[in-house]
Amino acid sequence: MSEAVPKVTKTPVPKVVYDLEKEKAEILLRYRGLLRSIRGSRTPEDSRSIRKAFNIAVEAHKDQRRKSGEPYIYHPIAVARICAEEIGLGTTGVVAALLHDTVEDTDLTLDDVKDLFGPTVATIIDGLTKISGMQFQTDSVQAENFRKVLLTLAQDVRVILIKLADRLHNMRTLDSMARDKQLKIASETLFLYAPLAHRLGLYNIKSELEDHALRFKEPTIYADLSHQLKKGEAVRKRFISRFILPIRDAMNKEGFNYEIKGRPKSVHSIYNKMLKKHVTFDEVYDVFAIRIIIDTRPELEKADCWKVYSIVTDFYQPNPDRLRDWISLPKANGYESLHTTVMSPGGRWVEVQIRSKRMDEIAEMGLAAHYRYKDNEESTNSLDTWLNRIREVLEDPGSNALDFVRDFKLNLFSDEIVVFTPNGEMRNLPTGATALDFAFEIHSQIGKQCIGAKVNHKLVPLSQPLRNGDQIEVITSKKQQPKPEWLTFVVTAKAKHKIKQALRDQKKKLAVVGREAVQRQLRTWGAKVDSTNVNALVEYYHSGSPMDLYYQVARGKHVLEELNEKTIKSGRLTLPKAHRPEEEQTLEEVVASIRGDKNAALVIGDDLQKIDYQLSSCCNPIAGDDVFGFISPDEGIKIHRVNCPNAVQLMSNFAYRIVKARWKGKDTVEFLAGIRFSGIDDVGLVNKITTIISHEHNVNMRAISFESNDGIFAGKVMAYVHDTDHLNSLMDKLKRVRGVRSVERVDR
Repeated sequence: MSEAVPKVTKTPVPKVVYDLEKEKAEILLRYRGLLRSIRGSRTPEDSRSIRKAFNIAVEAHKDQRRKSGEPYIYHPIAVARICAEEIGLGTTGVVAALLHDTVEDTDLTLDDVKDLFGPTVATIIDGLTKISGMQFQTDSVQAENFRKVLLTLAQDVRVILIKLADRLHNMRTLDSMARDKQLKIASETLFLYAPLAHRLGLYNIKSELEDHALRFKEPTIYADLSHQLKKGEAVRKRFISRFILPIRDAMNKEGFNYEIKGRPKSVHSIYNKMLKKHVTFDEVYDVFAIRIIIDTRPELEKADCWKVYSIVTDFYQPNPDRLRDWISLPKANGYESLHTTVMSPGGRWVEVQIRSKRMDEIAEMGLAAHYRYKDNEESTNSLDTWLNRIREVLEDPGSNALDFVRDFKLNLFSDEIVVFTPNGEMRNLPTGATALDFAFEIHSQIGKQCIGAKVNHKLVPLSQPLRNGDQIEVITSKKQQPKPEWLTFVVTAKAKHKIKQALRDQKKKLAVVGREAVQRQLRTWGAKVDSTNVNALVEYYHSGSPMDLYYQVARGKHVLEELNEKTIKSGRLTLPKAHRPEEEQTLEEVVASIRGDKNAALVIGDDLQKIDYQLSSCCNPIAGDDVFGFISPDEGIKIHRVNCPNAVQLMSNFAYRIVKARWKGKDTVEFLAGIRFSGIDDVGLVNKITTIISHEHNVNMRAISFESNDGIFAGKVMAYVHDTDHLNSLMDKLKRVRGVRSVERVDR
């Protein structure tokens, strides 16, 4: 008698029912909010264009929803509102923002947009439309997207501004995405978008992008710092009120029309300062800044700002090393302000920023405000110079997208120095720029022919880093040619780009010589001079392309005359093919075999069937850390911590090589971890610390070091632990030792 098979009943997945009428009312409510946020006056034609764009966007996205389940149209409305309210764009920007996803995600075409709204809106949307269908083994798709946006910058700068607004709204609503997507998008934001917002003077947007990125990359740290900021908010407000009281009285007597604000630092900037200076939250002294904004006529701005500085320093002692005058010498993005740090009566340093209303609007709105003050030539000159520099770099379509983005990014976040030509002309360069960077800044041809320079009338090498106020005279020779080693010491995007371009041109010239040599040798062998025979040589020598082969032959790397294994049949060159072991896989095959199910994660500790993996030395991950795998063609899989110093670049540029990873619980495995501690020296302190490490936690130490200087000690230990819980427990014990002030994990 056969056993009855139990009947399996499937539980039906409940269908999500949306209240369409309620959503329709919400869409109209958000649209009205958008209209109220648009600054300045609007003509009836402007209003009609915005309404038409809204109606088209609603219709185009009517069947689409975001990951959160919300109607997709909420996103373009929100992006348009950011453009209007937080960046200050007008009608054209709002229309383009409302339509920014229609060409990519719906049936609407660029030609339709051009017919309905004109060529300007169509150009902006074309720049915003992502590149699709690229081969994933080539450069990062994100890098190509970014380059396309920058290429459109040459025609309309609003592309960049809308792209930043789009990214900001995506970061605000990233909670509904999967963890791996959150990490990738947060890394892209830190790598590209926050630096770009910084360079364009959009400081509020830059800070918010960084804070959101930290919220997803380091949720525990972000929550802890946010809590500490909120906890101290009432105390800060009382402190600010007391601090500004005498300043207010003095400014009222002088008859100034002004506003004073207390501005807390962003969570990300506090976290950065803690990392760089190895201090705790309580030791970050400038958690907030006081901003004094005066309403004065343009011709009196500079004098009045210094008058306010004089009032502030009448009451509070300034730190002479912390005075920053960006009124006399504005930053390259046009930022103007006077910064000083003064000592308050309570013994705390306070940063005070002094600026005019116009300067404040440029600082808040960045690029958009510059174009509102277009009649003021000085306020736009430095920024336009920077934008022209970008356009110059963009002229070369042949450069590698990743190289381009790296070079471009170098100049986004760097601090600046001011240097002078022999005639006294002022030039802005990033900190760390060399004499060769200066030569390229003057003119590309001068840079290419540069053989040396005189800095302050003294002869220096090309690699000499420049300092603020240096006067440079460039020495050239027509026989000079750019060299590959130049790339190791230039820092500006323009110099790197021009050197690479010149090296490529040199390679092309050598390749012509090499091609003639290859053709001559083929004729000597009696083989046909065609692509089939050339490709046979390319494959035999493992060259990347015919051009690489020609270049290597011209340089003498490949000597064709030594090739004895050739056989000629009907004019065809037959050579032994490159041997590829059966078990050898391409990078794409490795990725596919590991991923299998796209939601699966690499389990660290499992048998990976001949696939090597290793723990990365740049961040020393241990069991329990939030980690990911990075697939390298040469070194197998490298396991990195999510907060690894290299994670941002890897995730933003090489997302296709990233695999999710998780730990398999193994108490028997030990990992090397570093702990740094400091405090007040005390008798027997070293003994207490080593006893805790070696006895109470039964930890094996690989290295330990202590330094003591005038009553202050600092130490570091490299010890083997099982996982993050083990490490945290050990660190908690060390924190409780009398005299120890700080304990933190270090990578090595």
